[in-house]
This record gives sequence, structure tokens and C-alpha cells, in this order.
Amino acid sequence: MQKTRNSRNFKGDVMGMTGITETTQYLTFKLGDEVFAFDISNIREVIDVTAITKVPRTPEFMIGVINLRGNVVPVVDMRLKFGMSKTERTVNTCIIIVEVLLDLETTILGALVDSVKEVIELERGEIETPPKIWTRLRTEFIKGMGKRNDHFIIILDIDKIFSPDEVSLVQGAGGTLTK
Repeated sequence: MQKTRNSRNFKGDVMGMTGITETTQYLTFKLGDEVFAFDISNIREVIDVTAITKVPRTPEFMIGVINLRGNVVPVVDMRLKFGMSKTERTVNTCIIIVEVLLDLETTILGALVDSVKEVIELERGEIETPPKIWTRLRTEFIKGMGKRNDHFIIILDIDKIFSPDEVSLVQGAGGTLTK
């Protein structure tokens, strides 16, 4: 489920060599009307929303912790993290369990999202650099802008969404696990 390589013959290739194109799989999800994506290599699983226990003195976007098979996993409301309104829970609301790398240590956390859409593959050439202006997010969070069916997909860099201080707070709430 990580990176795959597709072989394709280029038209007019006189030496008979095959061109190799690297594609990456992304899990797409919605926050409001926007479609976002995480590289599938950072995803552990997607779960239904379960009981979330609030942890005192944490940022507003960190809505609490869940018990995931005996492990304490912090949960972040991605809408709040990106300056949107709080996630309204529906039948489609779910938690994406992701791995965040900080200082060579893997931190596991849950990302509360409105809904998960699908896994897609994008070639490197199908991803454009993020615009420097007119975006609601700081652009260091964004790996690029993918395009599918005339709609943009904001591809996020999970390792850059949270500052080191924020990840330390998450780790303090129980989110440090080893692979």
C-alpha cells in the first residue's frame, strides 16, 4: 500500500527501453467542502468515532484521547486545526489513525474528519506545487495540489501539520508508540 511503480512504453522509444513512472497512493477525506489527502504510507487505519475522553489543558484542536486496543491515542479535530468550525459528528464522521514522525520518534494520533472518500493514485506529474497566496492553510502543511475530475485535492504533509510543541503535547497525552 505504499509507493508503486508503473511501467509504460513511451511512443517512439527506439531502444526498446521502458519508461518508469512513480505513483503514490493517497487516502482522500473531506473537511467541509474541501477534499484533502494523506500519503497512505502514514496511515495505520480508519475507525468509526468512539468515546473520546477530554484531556485538560490541551489546545482546542486536541479534543481528547481514545482507547485503541489498549493504547491511548490522542485525537485531533482537523477542522479546528485548520481554523474551521468544530466537526459536527454524522454517520460519516471517522478517525484516521496516522503516524507522525518527529525527531526520529513515531507518534500515533487520530485525525477526526468529516468523511473518508477513497484511496487514489497520483503520478508525480499530476501534483502541482501549492499556491503561495489565497490559501486558508499555511503552505508548509501542503505537499501539493492534486487534480481529479476537475476538482482539486489538497495533499497534506502530516509531519508538518503540527509544530514540535504541539506534538510534544500529543505525546504527553499518550501518543508516543513505536512501530
